[in-house]
Amino acid sequence: MNCFTVKTTDNNSRARRGTLSTAHGDVQTPTFMPVGTRGSVKGLTPQHLRNTRSEMILANAYHLMLRPGAEAVRGLGGLHSLMAWDGPILTDSGGYQVFSLSTLNRVGEDGVEFASHVDGARIYLDAETAIRAQNALGADVIMCFDECTPYPCEPDRLEKAVQRTIRWARKCKAVHASDRQLLFAIVQGGVNRDLRARCAEELVAMDFDGYAIGGLSVGEGHDLMVATVEHTAPLLPADRPRYLMGVGMPADIIAAVRAGVDMFDCVLPTRNGRNAFAFTADGALRLRNTAHADDTAPVEIDCPCYCCANFSRGTIRHLFNVGEMLGPILLSIHNITYYQRLMADIRRHIEAGDFEPWAAQAIARLQAQSGNCRL
Repeated sequence: MNCFTVKTTDNNSRARRGTLSTAHGDVQTPTFMPVGTRGSVKGLTPQHLRNTRSEMILANAYHLMLRPGAEAVRGLGGLHSLMAWDGPILTDSGGYQVFSLSTLNRVGEDGVEFASHVDGARIYLDAETAIRAQNALGADVIMCFDECTPYPCEPDRLEKAVQRTIRWARKCKAVHASDRQLLFAIVQGGVNRDLRARCAEELVAMDFDGYAIGGLSVGEGHDLMVATVEHTAPLLPADRPRYLMGVGMPADIIAAVRAGVDMFDCVLPTRNGRNAFAFTADGALRLRNTAHADDTAPVEIDCPCYCCANFSRGTIRHLFNVGEMLGPILLSIHNITYYQRLMADIRRHIEAGDFEPWAAQAIARLQAQSGNCRL
């Protein structure tokens, strides 16, 4: 089914403003999804997330398969009940764990054998297992099982990963058994344009509900990432949502929207928040620094979030220095709010018709700001 409507496009770029329709409601795009890997966005309640204006969140099927188990989640009323979240949810299939837990797995032609990072138990994950688990979890958008590769990657390994990703996507589509869940395929190929084009062509021919660009933000850097997205996004159907997986630096998001991407997720807002790092329009703040000890200003003056409305930088620094859990909670709330305000600005500028000049200025400003945001 066609789950995506493009409302308007930017005249000077490929940016578009749209709506993704799911079984649990509509999502305004471009959108950013906070990450709740194990069924919870770390440190935040669903009400916190709603207050940040988040519309859709992400969970990971691999981790939920290990604990508490997909059938256990189904028995608890499904993922929405488990997370107490009545909005849309997307689950990743576990394909990224093929990459991130590479020291614990063995990749075969049909699937991957893991040593559980929890207790070392042997686990076999393939296309059928990944889809049946996601069907049981009940997310609104589920992902095909794929193989993500590192950067740099040997040509032969990259070629084989693309072949497996295409073959596994075909199996995923055949196994998928819920018409209430949208199934997205994932385009792989590293930074190799020919492999990206071949993978996209094969997957588009299978007619999925949406398409993701995977295998980026794994060390290739901003310029190569943007060039790969600019090459790949136009190869995907204009009437389907496009999702750039795991990419979350603000400058990267704006550049990808300019290339035609609609959906994003990343752990950066919450991970950095737990490390006393705040995103602001004026640049990064490291709240453990002594400079903030007597600072009575909020994290960001014009931010409407609960953190900025009630706490000073000096207070937040104190909370981190004495190990109070409220510090990470407050900065996670602020950082996700920052991201949702960024997405609202992106949507507004696309609608106003001035996205391209705004994006160029925003990217230049973000890249000039000091501080490495990847903690």
